[in-house]
Amino acid sequence: MATSAGKPMTVADFCAELGIARSTFYDWRAKGRAPRCLKLPNGDLRIRRTDYDRWLTSLEDAA
Repeated sequence: MATSAGKPMTVADFCAELGIARSTFYDWRAKGRAPRCLKLPNGDLRIRRTDYDRWLTSLEDAA
């Protein structure tokens, strides 16, 4: 795990943790399927660890 609980994840951190391409993240984001993001003044995106964990939980299959 590349980030601590208090430090927001970068897009690179997110992609590395899930083993996906950056283009997949942006595709999910465009379709509203990615976790909530913070947009910094320079345009970079960050994902709060709590939002990431909540998003992962929402994807769990109950079956």
